[in-house]
Amino acid sequence: MAEAENRMKKSVQSLSKDMDSIRTGRASAALVESIPVEYYGAPTPLSQVATISVPESRVIAIQPWDKTALAAIEKAIMKSDIGITPRNDGAIIRLTMPPLTQERRKDLVKVVGKKTEESHVAVRNIRRDALEEIRKMEKDKSLSQDDSRRSQEQLQKLTDSYIAKLDKIRHDKEAEVMAV
Repeated sequence: MAEAENRMKKSVQSLSKDMDSIRTGRASAALVESIPVEYYGAPTPLSQVATISVPESRVIAIQPWDKTALAAIEKAIMKSDIGITPRNDGAIIRLTMPPLTQERRKDLVKVVGKKTEESHVAVRNIRRDALEEIRKMEKDKSLSQDDSRRSQEQLQKLTDSYIAKLDKIRHDKEAEVMAV
């Protein structure tokens, strides 16, 4: 049970992190920090090659520690799916967040739904693994039928609570995306 709960917690944390990378009308460093940059031949997360800051509500400033990485960072941002064109002034790359159109907001809500559904599947798979373990213990006679039934009910309640947490994250992100 403890292992199943721990794995479910990780699914919730993973979804929260994914939701941070989905663009809303405001600038957020989380939007770009995991973009892979080709740095000395190795794909490196942007947060490890530059300082990322948000000087204004709609601007992300990226200042590389090594000026030679500017072109690679710019290229990586262009290849990513964030849909923003970087402006390079020779020292700092600036990303200006355009206001979201209604159509783009609807697309983002679909992405939020897809990511949430992937997390639901992950939690259900964790439940399935734990159920198999409980049934195996019952078959091996290391767990009585009553204890097995109680454990299965407890597991279902645990699963339901984590699915509810995932749905809350989804609802909050959808509201944030649709807010003008």
